[in-house]
Amino acid sequence: MASSEALRVQNSPTMYFVGVSTGKSSIMKVFPKWADILGIGAQIVGYNCPIHAPDEDYIAIVRHIKNDPLSMGALVTTHKIDLLSATRSWFDYLDPYAELCGEISSISKREGKLRGHAKDPITSGLSWQAFVPVGHWGRTGGNVLCLGAGGSAVAISVFVAGLPDAADRPKKFIAVNRSPGRLEELRAIHSRLNTDIEFEYVLNEDPRVNDALMAHLPAGSMVINATGMGKDRPGSPVTDEGVWPQNGLVWELNYRGELDFMVQARRRAQQYNLTIEDGWVYFVHGWTQVIAEVFDVTLTSERFARLEEAASELRPK
Repeated sequence: MASSEALRVQNSPTMYFVGVSTGKSSIMKVFPKWADILGIGAQIVGYNCPIHAPDEDYIAIVRHIKNDPLSMGALVTTHKIDLLSATRSWFDYLDPYAELCGEISSISKREGKLRGHAKDPITSGLSWQAFVPVGHWGRTGGNVLCLGAGGSAVAISVFVAGLPDAADRPKKFIAVNRSPGRLEELRAIHSRLNTDIEFEYVLNEDPRVNDALMAHLPAGSMVINATGMGKDRPGSPVTDEGVWPQNGLVWELNYRGELDFMVQARRRAQQYNLTIEDGWVYFVHGWTQVIAEVFDVTLTSERFARLEEAASELRPK
């Protein structure tokens, strides 16, 4: 739905999805099934903004949610950092992760107060633990190469820094980004963490340089595509000639789109014995956590299993 059409007074409980191309997301088909399971009687409406949209776009959606009684809240993707930067003064409460990371993925209301939560450190953690073996980093000595330094990179790095067992933390986390601002914001966040992880920050947008960084990773390392390339914009942050880490982990944070990065990894999966994960589990955890916050419902393990099963029937092939 175009942004101007989305911001009308709603006649039924409404949750917004603030993104770039919301109509293409599986949530538009999944949400009605989940609403039935949860008994919330709500609809979902997309609000599309270009990447790094003008502040006025973010203020418009936040103002509408705050003032419209039946606009219950929103999930924010891609715009998590920019939206909070533009609208911080509109919020009555920000959770500790939102304060630390300078982003929000969840907008909700309680007793007339507008609240912002950064759910990604929780949801990325649940997704990480679903495919990274316990003790993996202690056994392999692998590093993490995160291509992209936006909201997802912030969330993942904050989560891993807080893991209590040293064997579950990579010794080194390399963040690569094409703009210095994001790297400096990430560095500032990491400076406030109590962690033994060595963080490295690389300013770069040349896929060949990313290839070189990847080629120097020790066996057992993880490579993450957190750039949005392959979904929000075309291409991949590495080239077809890239050398992947032996016995490595590959995490494509997207689950829809051309997914060029994941296609490249799959071509080399047998050669390098790669374990490849897309963004579907992240998608399910991310949405269910925010929906639970927006509609004030308890997300039990049994209820989550029902939601996951319902979503899997509509997963893109």
